[in-house]
Amino acid sequence: MSPAPVFVVTGPSGAGKGTLIRMLVERIPVLEVAISATTRPLRPGERDGVEYHFLDEEDFGGRIEEGAFLEHVEYVSGKRYGTLRSEIDRVADDGRICVLELELDGALRVQQDVPGSVTLFIAAPVEELERRLRERATESTGEIGDRIDLARRQLEQAHRFRYMVRNDDVARATGSLCAIVERELAFAATLSPS
Repeated sequence: MSPAPVFVVTGPSGAGKGTLIRMLVERIPVLEVAISATTRPLRPGERDGVEYHFLDEEDFGGRIEEGAFLEHVEYVSGKRYGTLRSEIDRVADDGRICVLELELDGALRVQQDVPGSVTLFIAAPVEELERRLRERATESTGEIGDRIDLARRQLEQAHRFRYMVRNDDVARATGSLCAIVERELAFAATLSPS
């Protein structure tokens, strides 16, 4: 039996990955977003195993050494984020199809290490990325400039992924993303014995 595909969604900050993934999962309910692990502290209203798997530094580091992570990253803040291999198994064991929302390097790692992964790059015009980042108001002007420079470099990497969806119109982009996922699921079904 052919394994179910794992859908990996990436793209620059402000491209609308989270919004598109939420709409995708609403339209195709067999999909489930994997829960990432992090070393950042729990915020008010968050629950372990729901928003994230909250791990301390020692536990996170130990799991890296064990090879428990598909991918992981440490941000400038010193906080770590990653995808546990067991999370893909958990989603599959529930009879669902896994969706990962990852930064670019993590997505490339999963593309290389997970047979049958389907990588999707979400792009948006740089002006639109800048507008969205400014509307978020979570970064300073200098940080926004740094993110825009990074976004430009990331957009140059779009060709490394199987699909690219341009998010200049959310409804159209959601339709494109859903069509790709449905086509890939139909193809995977043809590979499974009846």
